[in-house]
Amino acid sequence: MLGMLGLGALGVVAGGPIQDVVAKGIDTVAQKDPTGLANLLPGNRFRYYTVTSDTPEMDETTYRLQIGGLVDKETTFRLSDLAALPQTRLVRDVQCVTGWRVPKTPFAGVRLSTLLDAVGVSPRAKAIRFTCFDGAYTESLTLEQARHPEVLVATSMEDEPVTHAHGGPVRLYVAPMYFYKSAKWLSGIDATDKVIPGYWERRGYDVDAWVGRSNGRDDAPTA
Repeated sequence: MLGMLGLGALGVVAGGPIQDVVAKGIDTVAQKDPTGLANLLPGNRFRYYTVTSDTPEMDETTYRLQIGGLVDKETTFRLSDLAALPQTRLVRDVQCVTGWRVPKTPFAGVRLSTLLDAVGVSPRAKAIRFTCFDGAYTESLTLEQARHPEVLVATSMEDEPVTHAHGGPVRLYVAPMYFYKSAKWLSGIDATDKVIPGYWERRGYDVDAWVGRSNGRDDAPTA
């Protein structure tokens, strides 16, 4: 515990590149910390959350994103395929439904609407369901929400490849909604004929998770 506190304090004092290195070290500690105390360390901008005890790691050779369901052409995307598509970079506040906020966080990747257009969505489709390679987490958006220009299939976070700790190599980023909608370890995207509530919605969170307009919260919109 004292060692972890020392790491956090070093990051705050040093700032800049050293703080980035320290933050990455804290990420590693947080993944193996059963107490959750690592999430409280100074310099730890994000909190490591997982709903499973273990998640496999994927890389350039093993990662695949499957898009199917009510689409014209079921398609598998590799990391190189995603990188070859037009990229969008957003800098927005990340707002968690539990109250913490990380301001001005860059995410980059492919707009979800671009991928949906590439595979062709059936007129029967009303929603999009997301699955994750942790084997447990799921999420959903209406088709209209999924086509919002600030919904990304993200491969970059804070101008670096998305780390495994933060849901990499590919995660969903739904900028206007609370962060539980931004599913980590993204492996599947399926067009469906109705909204299928995700992991946290089945446990009481709102299906429509707009920041400041859901879950009984009045947070300022992401800036």
